[in-house]
Amino acid sequence: MKTKAPHLIAPIALALVLALTGAGAAQAECLDNRQIQDAVSSGQIMSLADVLASAGIDSSAKVLNVAVCDEGGRLVYRIGVLTASGEAQNLVLGAN
Repeated sequence: MKTKAPHLIAPIALALVLALTGAGAAQAECLDNRQIQDAVSSGQIMSLADVLASAGIDSSAKVLNVAVCDEGGRLVYRIGVLTASGEAQNLVLGAN
């Protein structure tokens, strides 16, 4: 018999990650998508893939949302991920 529990966990985890990330992002000034693209292109910040790789984040983790925000004069990536085991995590990683 198949269980539907995993199908229920993912939407709940996503809602939790979005709620938590949105609350934190409102406190810091964040870049829009164009500004992020320009910052990566100019070398001001690392790409999302490079940041995740340098932090040792498993490539099987699903990225749910991304923001680049100024926190005290330092740009950081705020990333919501869902791990292969179904655990939702909010990460704050340096963008440089």
